[in-house]
Amino acid sequence: MDRSMLDALKDRAFEIRCSTIREIAAFGSGHIGGSMSIVEILAYLYYKEMDTDPQDPKKESRDRLVVSKGHAGPAVYATLASKGFFPQEWLKTLNQGGTRLPSHCDMTKTPGVDFTGGSLGQGFSAAVGIALGQRIRKLGARTFTIIGDGESQEGQIWEAAEAAGAWKLDNLFAFLDLNGLQLDGYTKDIIPQIHIPERWASFGWDVQEIDGHDFEAIDAAIEKAKGVKGMPHMIILDTIKSYGYIPGEGIKGNHSMPITPEGAEEAIKALSEREGRA
Repeated sequence: MDRSMLDALKDRAFEIRCSTIREIAAFGSGHIGGSMSIVEILAYLYYKEMDTDPQDPKKESRDRLVVSKGHAGPAVYATLASKGFFPQEWLKTLNQGGTRLPSHCDMTKTPGVDFTGGSLGQGFSAAVGIALGQRIRKLGARTFTIIGDGESQEGQIWEAAEAAGAWKLDNLFAFLDLNGLQLDGYTKDIIPQIHIPERWASFGWDVQEIDGHDFEAIDAAIEKAKGVKGMPHMIILDTIKSYGYIPGEGIKGNHSMPITPEGAEEAIKALSEREGRA
């Protein structure tokens, strides 16, 4: 990846982070932690990798993204707005009456959302089915999906993983947001996430583990995965929950947090200073 693309992706990630913080502040609270930890992968997929068209969001041959950890909707919405799927003004209506941006992603309400997130685990199962359908119909398209580490405590994740491996779905690219936290605390204190690469590999997946906030690492991993045939792809993203919203970074209780408009601007100023953008 050349320097101009790297810089452009970093700019997009900063833009998406700021929009996500302001979006949540407009409602007063929201799922900041799991939204901020996936900003880099969202920016990379929408601005470098996926075949999507904001002018034709239902194009049959498009690549799909299923965000199985649907509570990360605010970051998805900020990314879609940035890409032009709908007006930026919509972000101010997050989770409010009559909004088209509900707390969890909803494909019936939001242009560009490919699957409705709800019960944890179900989105991943749907992604496996979508990838299989793409292959059967010979669309030449791919399915990308993002799951959470807390979500990985659901048995449905592993049933779907086994099926995808058995069906050799090499058009399926999964990303595990390994941020170490879930609603009730640290995953290590609830159900520890151990031997994760080995577990996925045992189900017949091509597995890599990288820094999920490093665009060059993301780029290298996806390019490598595209060269592996006959296996679905799991890229484990080592991330920090709430990364970029500095008041909540890596702390218990950051799954959902109250944010005021004033607090949002203070947080954006702190992030700008840390990134040398002030």
